[in-house]
Amino acid sequence: MAETLLIMRHGEAGAGSPDAARELTPRGHREATRMATWLAGRDDLELSRLRLLASPYQRAQQTAAHIAEALGLTVEPLSLITPDDPPGAVLDWLLEASPEAPVMLVSHMPLVGALTGLLVEGRSDHGLGLPTAAIAELEAEVPAAGCARLTRFTTPDDLPDPGVSRP
Repeated sequence: MAETLLIMRHGEAGAGSPDAARELTPRGHREATRMATWLAGRDDLELSRLRLLASPYQRAQQTAAHIAEALGLTVEPLSLITPDDPPGAVLDWLLEASPEAPVMLVSHMPLVGALTGLLVEGRSDHGLGLPTAAIAELEAEVPAAGCARLTRFTTPDDLPDPGVSRP
């Protein structure tokens, strides 16, 4: 049976140093909240079984906290999904972890783009350019290079603006 893997880039973050301490901007919090609300309203994913993992960097932890709150989950930090970590190491981790439940990784560019490329195309240089707070949904029998299928790609801008009433 194919398992679902959700790969999310953190919301918009402000500038600063050190990189690991950069925080979400107000817009970044809105983006993360919008995506969390959208996920919580879905009935096509087994969200009660979702394993939510995030980079230890502040902006990824803040983004994941919005997801966790909306879905009633706990965020697990995963040290090997920081911006410049190699996507192959993440694949190795996914294979070793052999998840029995859907997994969501909240991380950074360029890792999230390279990881989606490696999973879908078999090449990390063919990845998606994920805008802030975007989610790439993949399905794979085995989380290995070239073995996944991109099933959905959603950005905060794809969702209705909660502050705009529709006629």
